[in-house]
Amino acid sequence: MAVAPIQPLDVLKSVGIKSAEENAADLAALETDLAQRIETRRTEHGTVTIAELPDEIALTDVHDSYGRHINYLRISLTDVCNLRCVYCMPEDMKFRPTKELMSDDEIILLTKVAASLGVTKIRLTGGEPTIRPNVVEIVRQIAETPGIKDVAMTTNGLMLDKLAQPLADAGLNRVNISIDTVDPEKFHQLTRWGDIADVWRGIDASEKAGLTPIKLNCVVVRNFNDEDVIELARLTMEREWDVRFIEMMPFGEVSDFQQTNVVTFREIREMVESVFGPLEEAGYDFVDPSRPYKIPGAKGKLGFISSVTEPFCQGCGRVRFTADGKLRLCLLRDDEVDLLTPLRAGATFDEIRKLMADGSFHKPWGHGLADGVFANNRAMNQIGG
Repeated sequence: MAVAPIQPLDVLKSVGIKSAEENAADLAALETDLAQRIETRRTEHGTVTIAELPDEIALTDVHDSYGRHINYLRISLTDVCNLRCVYCMPEDMKFRPTKELMSDDEIILLTKVAASLGVTKIRLTGGEPTIRPNVVEIVRQIAETPGIKDVAMTTNGLMLDKLAQPLADAGLNRVNISIDTVDPEKFHQLTRWGDIADVWRGIDASEKAGLTPIKLNCVVVRNFNDEDVIELARLTMEREWDVRFIEMMPFGEVSDFQQTNVVTFREIREMVESVFGPLEEAGYDFVDPSRPYKIPGAKGKLGFISSVTEPFCQGCGRVRFTADGKLRLCLLRDDEVDLLTPLRAGATFDEIRKLMADGSFHKPWGHGLADGVFANNRAMNQIGG
């Protein structure tokens, strides 16, 4: 009986080896797929290449040299603000030209880089983030980024009456709202320009939009609003709000004012307890910067953020994008890695990813305030808090 000759191609196929034609077809399909994933846009800031994260590349968690998991990114959408709070910036503050700040596309690309390195939580800050053009669409795209599980915002609340519902619909989960006094006249004095009625409307709109739990942030300034701590704490008695008292931190041009007007966590707690009695601990996880307490019988909580006197560096997994595209490694140190300049010079996704991973690894343990080391290269509005 005649035996059919064995064909070399049949042998290759039997062991899973493809022919040159099949390999060429696979390569063409891959190139087509990549072409569909990549979009190059020309803007006034230069050429920006936007690429989706490849499906086959797994997300990689990044830890710093101390073993802390870097999973939380704060993004400053702008350095501009519609207030001039005395502890944040001088009244005649000069802001950066728009072309020096991250464009919408650049924010989204850098968010994707961060997500590929294990960042799951985003907080949008400013300046004042709600005055950023296209803020709702920016929130939508960040919320849709693979790997991002939580999107929050810190705001002065003035624009939330109109923006709370659109932001919630776009994927925003929560808001922290700055309010340093409940006294209208003192609020105007502290903010220089603000009307507290706008803040109350913003808080109400945020609750209706489901941006809860509502967290109210108060920076306590000696001889300005330290007497207002009691009335702010009283807000938690009948409302399920978190009122958080923050030690003022020294920055830039107003650092001298900030250092001489710090009211410590222990002082603030003693003020509250002198009226409401001993506070109840509400479960501290040693990661959240806010140490939670409750007034007995209150519906809401109090929080104390003691960045200056009792820092929480051991659990800090936060890094920041400044409005001009720098990766800032610690709020109270000047250590930064420039991501925007190489991005605009044509750096690839992987090259930016390596820059961010390397920078995050070298995140410092904590601030150096006790040793007289202060962050001097920026005001708070340029960092995002």
